Amino acid sequence: MARSRPEPVQVVKQRRDAALGALVRGVPYIGFLGITFDRRGDELTAIMPFEDKLIGNPLLPALHGGATAAFLEVTAIIGLSWSMLWDEIESGRLDPDDLARGRLPSLPKTIGFTVDYLRSGLPRDAYARAQVTRSGRRYASVHVEAWQDNRARPFAQASGHFLMPPRDG
Repeated sequence: MARSRPEPVQVVKQRRDAALGALVRGVPYIGFLGITFDRRGDELTAIMPFEDKLIGNPLLPALHGGATAAFLEVTAIIGLSWSMLWDEIESGRLDPDDLARGRLPSLPKTIGFTVDYLRSGLPRDAYARAQVTRSGRRYASVHVEAWQDNRARPFAQASGHFLMPPRDG
């Protein structure tokens, strides 16, 4: 019996990137804030490029707290969703082409989200990563840190609790 050849790695990467792109495009607010995601394997880094509209205090100038909180929450939701989808994609239970075609699963719903503002966000690009600390069938917890020039010096962090969407099957 002949074995099928594995797909070229570039094809797999393109399919995963298309699935992530569809997931991100499914939330219009992400586009409004200009947030993008850099994917390296199953690890995501959110990037919020600096724009003048993100400034809350022009005297400092500092990023608006609402923009910072939204950046952290979006990072948590997409990070949590991607961690669920990654397992489904890698196991073969979910076809990433279906995601790329717009057949998106329901996203987790925020139950509670607490932001700690550690220092002023400067007028420059911001980065964030989410770490899923608990993910069950009904409930998940996520910790997020945001930094600018130095990852060891976050300017904000958050903890979120989410209601997980029902899984089919």
